[in-house]
Amino acid sequence: DEEEDYMSDLFIKQDVRPGLPMVRRMKEAIQKEEKQKEANEKNRQKSIKEEEKERRDLVLKSALGNENKGFALLQKMGYKSGQALGKSGEGIVEPIPLNIKTGLSGLGHEELKKRKAEEKLENYRQKLHMKKQANEQAADQFRIRFKNKQEERKMEGDLRKSQRACQQLDMQKDIDAPKETWYWLEPEEEDKKDEEDKEDECTSSDLNVSEKLHALTAYLREEHFYCIWCGTTYEDSEDLSSNCPGNSAADHD
Repeated sequence: DEEEDYMSDLFIKQDVRPGLPMVRRMKEAIQKEEKQKEANEKNRQKSIKEEEKERRDLVLKSALGNENKGFALLQKMGYKSGQALGKSGEGIVEPIPLNIKTGLSGLGHEELKKRKAEEKLENYRQKLHMKKQANEQAADQFRIRFKNKQEERKMEGDLRKSQRACQQLDMQKDIDAPKETWYWLEPEEEDKKDEEDKEDECTSSDLNVSEKLHALTAYLREEHFYCIWCGTTYEDSEDLSSNCPGNSAADHD
């Protein structure tokens, strides 16, 4: 054999990029593996169920011929292929489908599974509904608490305002001590000796903020003819009742 000429066109046109031989070998290996799988699939012996299914599908796909006795009887009565059943042609055109049971479960098992699935779905919906109701109730309760908190803060502010006015008006009349301990504002800093006495007095009063505010405003109106919401001191009770816009906190709101 003659030696190959490395300067010839055949040698120059060859693809000598690095890595190409490996890519070629991988493609060949993949093709070989796919061919082997196809050969194994063809040579594999089919199971009895697979053969029965193939035969059944083949028979169901093929149309009935004259060799079928039932079809032959229909033709004798005037039936034609593709025509609906019945005297006036209102019947079915396609035959009733054949449902093959392949599992080992007993009769009614599918209905039981369906019923259990529906019950599970219904329970899930009920849980979602109950959760939604609980969230709505929690939101309503939060709004109520927030509103009550705002009203309580407003009443506390009105009470402090009334205590401050009561202290000033009492001192103008040379009253050295309040009628009730909580009628005046408590000092910010108290002696340690008086702390226990103050706590006992506070615990002895069972009035809430609303009740204290009502009692204190009534005292200011009766004793000093003063309305905290008007911010006005009237001359007497007659002047107060005739010129004050309202006689309660609700009226002033």
